Amino acid sequence: MSSPGKISPIRTTSFASATHPQLVSIVVPVYNESANLERLWSRLKPVLDTLDRPWEVVFIDDGSHDDSLRMLREISAAEHERVRVVELARNFGQHSAILAGFRQSRGDVVVTLDADLQNPPEEIPRLLAAIDDGNDVVGGWREERHDRAYRRYASRLHNRLTSMIVGVPMHDYGCMLRAYRRHIVDTVVDCDEKASFVPALANTFAKRVAEIPVGHDARAGGESKYNLFGLAKLSLNLITGFSLIPIQALSLTGVGIFVLDALFATILLAHRLIYGPQQEGALWTLFAVLFFFVGVIFLALGLIGEYVGRIYIEVRRRPTYIVRAVHGAADDAIDKH
Repeated sequence: MSSPGKISPIRTTSFASATHPQLVSIVVPVYNESANLERLWSRLKPVLDTLDRPWEVVFIDDGSHDDSLRMLREISAAEHERVRVVELARNFGQHSAILAGFRQSRGDVVVTLDADLQNPPEEIPRLLAAIDDGNDVVGGWREERHDRAYRRYASRLHNRLTSMIVGVPMHDYGCMLRAYRRHIVDTVVDCDEKASFVPALANTFAKRVAEIPVGHDARAGGESKYNLFGLAKLSLNLITGFSLIPIQALSLTGVGIFVLDALFATILLAHRLIYGPQQEGALWTLFAVLFFFVGVIFLALGLIGEYVGRIYIEVRRRPTYIVRAVHGAADDAIDKH
C-alpha cells in the first residue's frame, strides 16, 4: 500500500532539482514485477558501484497490483537518496512511466532499463562508453532475441516502419535498454505528448545516434506486458504521431482518380467521334461522371485532412529546431527554440 505522506505527490509540472554533472540516472518502469525485482537489484547495484561516476536510480511504479511498490520502497530506504520511487496513481503504460522517470531524473546521462531482466544491466557501461564517444542517443540492439517467433516477426516489421517514419534507421526501436544525453531528455519531456513513443521521439531530436548489440535473456519471472495488440496500438500511435502519410495518401488517391477519370473521358470522347453514338455509351458516360465525383470526395477529404494535420502538428508543441550552442559568443548561449 502506498503512503502519500512519505512519497512526494507527482504533478505534471514537477521536475527534479538541477542536473548534476557526471551523474548517471537509471530510469526503470515497473508494473507487476515483484517476481524479478530482487534479482534485478542484486545485479544492477554491483554494476552501478563499479562505474567511475556517481549514480542514482529512479523506479516508477506504474500502478502495480502486486508487491512491487513495497519492495521498491524497501530498496529506496536502504539506499537513502540514491534510489527514489515514483508512484503513479494507476497504470499509464510503459512510455508514460518513462516520461515520469525522466522528469524526476537529475543525471547528465539517463539510461532506461526494463525490470524484467531480459536486458542485462551489465550492458550499461557499454552504453555509457558509447555516449562518451559523442553520441546523443545510444540504443540497444537485441541481436539474438529470446522471444516467440511471432513476436520477433512483428517487432521486425514494427522496427522497419519506425525507421521509415522517423528517418533514423535502427534495428531495434523496441529495446528499452537505451542511453540519452540530458538535453535530449529535457526536450522529450518538454513536448509533453500524451501518446508518445520515447525512442522514436528522442531520435528526431538527436544529432548523433548509435546502436550497439546487447544481450537478451528469457524472462526471469512474471508475464510479458506487451502482446500483438499492444504492438499494433504502438504502431498506430507511431504512424499518426510522427507522420501525415495516411492523410497525404488520401489526397494522392483523389488526384489519381481524377487522372484516370480524365483518361477515361478522353477515350469515350474519341470513341464517340470515330464510331458515332453507341447504345451502351450512356452507361460508360455515367461511370465517368461517377468517377469524377468520387475523385472530388477523396480530394476534399484529403484537403480537410491536411488542414487537420497542420493543426495537429502545431498543438504537439514539438520544437521547430534546437540550438545546442552559439560558438564565438561571449557566453555560451543555449536556446531550444
